[in-house]
Amino acid sequence: MELSSEQSTSTQLVTSKKGGLRTMPCIISNEALERVASIGLHANMILYLLYEYNMDAATGASILFLWSAISNFTPIVGAFLSDSHLGRFGTIAWGSVVSLLGTTMLWSTAIIPHARPVHCNNPLKENCVSANTAQLMLLLASFGLQSIGSGAIKPCSMAFGADQMDKADNPKNERVLQSFFNWYYASVGVCVMFSVTAIIYVQTQFGWVVGFGIPVGLMFLSALLFFLGSSLYVKVPPNKNLSAGLVQVIAAAWKNRHLALPVSPKNFDAWHCIKSSKFATPTDNLRCLNKACMIRSPEQDIASDGLANDPWSLCTVRQVQELKALIRILPIWSTGIIIAMTTTQHSFAVLQANAMDRHILGKIQIPAASLSTFAVLTLVIWVAIYDRILVPLVAKYTKRPRGFTFKQRIGAGLVISCLATAVAAEVARQRRKIAIEAGFLSNPGGIVSMSAMWLVLQYCLSGLSEALNSIGQLEFYYSQFPKSMSSIAMALLSFGGAFGSLLGSLVVNIVDDVTEKDGVSWVSKNLNKGHYDYYYWLLTVLNVVNVFYFLLCGWLYGPCEDKNNWDEEEEGMKEMEKLSIKSGEYAVVYSSA
Repeated sequence: MELSSEQSTSTQLVTSKKGGLRTMPCIISNEALERVASIGLHANMILYLLYEYNMDAATGASILFLWSAISNFTPIVGAFLSDSHLGRFGTIAWGSVVSLLGTTMLWSTAIIPHARPVHCNNPLKENCVSANTAQLMLLLASFGLQSIGSGAIKPCSMAFGADQMDKADNPKNERVLQSFFNWYYASVGVCVMFSVTAIIYVQTQFGWVVGFGIPVGLMFLSALLFFLGSSLYVKVPPNKNLSAGLVQVIAAAWKNRHLALPVSPKNFDAWHCIKSSKFATPTDNLRCLNKACMIRSPEQDIASDGLANDPWSLCTVRQVQELKALIRILPIWSTGIIIAMTTTQHSFAVLQANAMDRHILGKIQIPAASLSTFAVLTLVIWVAIYDRILVPLVAKYTKRPRGFTFKQRIGAGLVISCLATAVAAEVARQRRKIAIEAGFLSNPGGIVSMSAMWLVLQYCLSGLSEALNSIGQLEFYYSQFPKSMSSIAMALLSFGGAFGSLLGSLVVNIVDDVTEKDGVSWVSKNLNKGHYDYYYWLLTVLNVVNVFYFLLCGWLYGPCEDKNNWDEEEEGMKEMEKLSIKSGEYAVVYSSA
């Protein structure tokens, strides 16, 4: 029996010698440089919108929230395309090209004078010419292309890197894989730190044309390095039935809703499953979905080749378990929305820093947006301490290779996020008090004598909360899904960030409308008349409520360490594939009554 092209590709993967650590420079540099380019554009963008597009603070912040939201929504689309159609390599390659096009288009808005409105020097932006429809469309189109490209790279890059170190083939890779998530996130963080220092400094000192041109060059280098490593990569073929399979489970469960489930869930003859699969019977949770894989009549439901006659009426146990894994993860995933909203509040911190004394060591003045370097620096330092010192130490006592549990890391990040917003509220209150005492109430352009270094603490706490929560989420999602859904697992973090950005935009607009009095709100463009301290206290309350919500979701989910059989399932499928190849056949055998 001849192998299909997809099966031949899968066969080659069994004996492939590709992959390993040698592929990491090309893979990591691809996303790292893409992040440098995108963050280098995003971090200082609030100032570009205010001073070059003549927008007010609330409008500019809302646009950036929406841009961030779209950039975090697109990874879930990219993940499904990757895992079910294009494959991870193809998705990353396509995304790199689109990102390059988007950054080039944004660069053109700085190069071409007529691509943006006439420059206005009025600090309050009164009587300034607004951008026309064509100018806004060009700007938003560049944002959109960057979001699409980023959505293709983000979920696939880390999963693609994990593909190169298959722990089923080499048990030693398990510890390497654990460290990989930490150091991958940290390496990208280092590049982001470079972005918010060097690139922002160039934008501040040499203008937007040079400042936007560098990210274009970096994005070109990102794509080039990724393509250069093409011959070395392990390229796992997509599961072309994945997207349809998840929908088929819902459709089959609905069609079979009138059926009664077996009295004993361990009745193997009642379920449609792949031979040698670890999932011979479905789990008891979300039992309504079990009806999707119930065999009503073996003669009518199962074809001679072992496949279901109608996949929209009968699915495999594995398909049901894949959907269950996705649904069960959603409550804990939802706890990341509030912290994602909190970590996207840097636009307001940039505006505050811009009105504070940013000099250090006498004459050196730090760009306002570069203060976010401290958040990234904290993240990198924590990863180094955690991975090399804390994990080995804690593992001796807990007997867990990872040290702390996933939920402990996620929860600790949520608690620290509460502290970060509380500190931000107090610093904002103190800055406003000093500004009023200095007579700057009606002068938003006045620089108060308070050092911008007071903002460092909230940035450090924000970086620590992200290091704990975000990396904990990534490891948790990856552990709870099969390898065929790795890109989807990686995309969930960005998907939560999308909802966080949308919620952030909604909260800012609601606060701006509800608290407005005589043209001034808590988030007024006049920082000294506004009350950003009240706004940060509101975020603190939301974060505290979110901590208790996480405790409830974590309790309902139950233990999550070493609880699933996906690794054994994938290994079993490989063994069955090898046996089929040796016998000269390649047929998926299904057990039925």
